[in-house]
Amino acid sequence: MSSVQSFSGLWAYWLIIALMMVGLYIVIARDNLIKKVMGLNIFQAAAILFYVTMAKVTGGTAPIVPHDPAHPGGHGEHEILYSNPLPHVLMLTAIVVGVATTALALALAVRIHGDYGTAEEDEAVIYDMEHA
Repeated sequence: MSSVQSFSGLWAYWLIIALMMVGLYIVIARDNLIKKVMGLNIFQAAAILFYVTMAKVTGGTAPIVPHDPAHPGGHGEHEILYSNPLPHVLMLTAIVVGVATTALALALAVRIHGDYGTAEEDEAVIYDMEHA
């Protein structure tokens, strides 16, 4: 297998890595608190995409097993390939936690803007040093 085929077969993972790096760069390089929250959201979305992409089983079906003794799942000539639903369920929980974290971070950013008159981290630190 050539490197081009290897790269093209894993394009989703490369996209996720790029999204993670963009989110991390925004958090590190920006001073605006709102932009930092946006960077954290991009990073979180990339992590969720990673787990969902990793959990996808090609040709897999939902693990709904009928109550039938002759069911071929797990034995016999034609085994049925099941997908594990646990990573998808955990990512739903991660989405809820991410929304709550984002709401709290934005509320803190609004409060900081109200107290300091700016959403820039450097300006708030300078204000604290001058008025300490």
